[in-house]
Formats: sequence, structure tokens, C-alpha cells
Amino acid sequence: MRIVIPLYEGFTALDVVGPYEVLRMLPGAEVVLAASAEGPVRDGVGALALTADATLDAIESCDILLVPGGPGSRRLVSDEGFAAWIRRMDAGTTWTTSVCTGSLLLGAAGLLRGLQATSHWSATDLLESFGATYTAERVVFQGKVVTAAGVSSGIDMALALVARIADRTTAEAIQLAIEYDPQPPFDSGSLAKAPEAARELLMSGRV
Repeated sequence: MRIVIPLYEGFTALDVVGPYEVLRMLPGAEVVLAASAEGPVRDGVGALALTADATLDAIESCDILLVPGGPGSRRLVSDEGFAAWIRRMDAGTTWTTSVCTGSLLLGAAGLLRGLQATSHWSATDLLESFGATYTAERVVFQGKVVTAAGVSSGIDMALALVARIADRTTAEAIQLAIEYDPQPPFDSGSLAKAPEAARELLMSGRV
């Protein structure tokens, strides 16, 4: 099973690394990081780079497409070449997935029209401009299209996907392997639950 994760300048690291750590343990999985050119690709902060071992043009098909989000995704929505590549991959996938604002790139490729989808809470209006209906669920399955909400939800999405591809026991074994047992110290992980002071601090740009 070939899993392709496209990288682009300005991706969010956890959008890639979280689901990668889950999906790489799927029996028979081969994970390929691809980009417009081989070599290091910088994340949205610019301090971290992941290495693309293949070019997008060299990828003919895949079983799972996983599109990460990040600050760069909002610039990439107007790149018709990238949208065409996503459509070409989607034509042969068993699963087409996204994390965070990666769903904007699926939307820009025309894959979310008439579907329910999720994304980072800050991107809801832009997501719906592509014909999707935003839902605040953490992971949304619509046929073979799977979207995950912001950043950390990519781990949830990958585990849910493993359960569908293999079985629940395999997914639970992988969850145990990565010791994914969330016990957050604060209940501020969604816009609906975050205190007003936390929302104001985030919006101020100081964090």
C-alpha cells in the first residue's frame, strides 16, 4: 500500500509527522514524501525541514493521498498545477485524505463540492467557498474522502483509517505503540471550549 504525502513550503510539521507515525506501521505500507523537487522542504516556521525523496511529477499513483495543511496551503490554493496533481492522484486512490488546512487544497482541486468536511477552525469560510459544508467534527469520512480538523487531529484520522483498512485491533496496537493516550492539562483544544483570554492571546499574534 503506497501512501504519498506531498510537502510544500510552509506545511505544518505535525500535520505530516503525526499521521506518518501511525500509517508507517500499517502492514505493507510504503510512505513516500514528495515535493516539487527532491530535498529538504521547510515548514511554516522555517526552522524544521523534512526531506522529499521523490518529485510530484515522478509519482504516477498511490493508494492513500494525505495532504497536510499549514500556512503555505492558503497560498497554494491558487496553484492550478498542484490542484491538477491532486486530481490526478485522486483518480486512482482508495483513500484521499487531508489534515488541517490541507482540506483547502482538496477543495481547490474540486474534490469537496457537495461534501461535508472539516479543517482548522480558522479556515471554515474559505473551506465552504469551495463548495464543502464545514462540520466541527474531528474526523469526517465522506466516501473515500477523509478530512481531519486542526493539526493534532491527523493522528486520530490516521488511526481511524487504519481501523478501516486493516481492523480495530491493528489500530489499537498502533495506538499502544505510540502511547497515544491523550490527557491534556487544559480543556482548551477547540474554539468552542477555549477561554476568551486564550482566544484573544492567540488572535493577537503573540503566540
